[in-house]
Amino acid sequence: MKWQGREGSKNVEDKRGVSAGGMAIGGGIGTLLLVLIVTFLGGDPRQLLEQAGPREGQVSQQDQAALEAQQPLVDFVSVVLKDTEDVWNTLTPELRQVAKQYGARDFQYVEPRLKLFTGRTDSACGSASAAVGPFYCPGDQKVYLDLAFFAELQQRFKAPGDFAMAYVVAHEVGHHVQQLMGLSAMVQQKQQRLSKAEGNQWSVRLELQADYLAGVWAHHAQQMKGILEKGDLEEALNAASRIGDDKIQEEATGTVRPDAFTHGTAKQRVRWLKAGLASGDVSQMMKPFELEYEEL
Repeated sequence: MKWQGREGSKNVEDKRGVSAGGMAIGGGIGTLLLVLIVTFLGGDPRQLLEQAGPREGQVSQQDQAALEAQQPLVDFVSVVLKDTEDVWNTLTPELRQVAKQYGARDFQYVEPRLKLFTGRTDSACGSASAAVGPFYCPGDQKVYLDLAFFAELQQRFKAPGDFAMAYVVAHEVGHHVQQLMGLSAMVQQKQQRLSKAEGNQWSVRLELQADYLAGVWAHHAQQMKGILEKGDLEEALNAASRIGDDKIQEEATGTVRPDAFTHGTAKQRVRWLKAGLASGDVSQMMKPFELEYEEL
């Protein structure tokens, strides 16, 4: 991905080394794995965000050196966030047209903030450890990210590459778009009236739409800035294929339970990311909500 030398976002809060309690939504791969395990075993996944971890404190000299070594990643994330800002600000008229169909008649794109943390953090959604992975909190409209996750993405999930990391950030910003459009609230209202399995299906729809929006972002970022290099699209699609519910569930438990899916299968995640990449069409973003669940 071509990112060096380009402008970064002013909306990054660097709180690394000062890690720290609503429920965060749109959790990343770490969240997905843990939620699947806990749900499979009959537990309450909401407890994950309250698990024990280091609280806020001072940074040691050793930790400071580690933070300095992460600076290239900080710069990278900042540039990716700026790219999402430029794309979604440009596409606001298209988003507004879709939002009107679902009651958000005064839609405006408000840039999210992205908080970098180490180990544990507090948000308007509560306290969360780095184990949940990247997540978006609608309460304060922030994306939360521990940069150590990117090493896990590469080593544990076999999804290396800078564009795989950019996909992760863009997916969480996709949740921000959903929040501004009132779609997250709409799904939550539906889930309150449905069974657990039926509610999970709406969670899958929301996540697949965020994948589609990540693809739309990449499509327009390429048109606006020429960000892609050879192999970048393959990196993102590989990452999507590695984090499907079916693959992670089988790895964690040896069994696949479709009724416990919350993010979509590997095939579904690749399909919707690829659809967004190919078309860049905001007007088609509601398809994951409109199709029959079996058609996703």
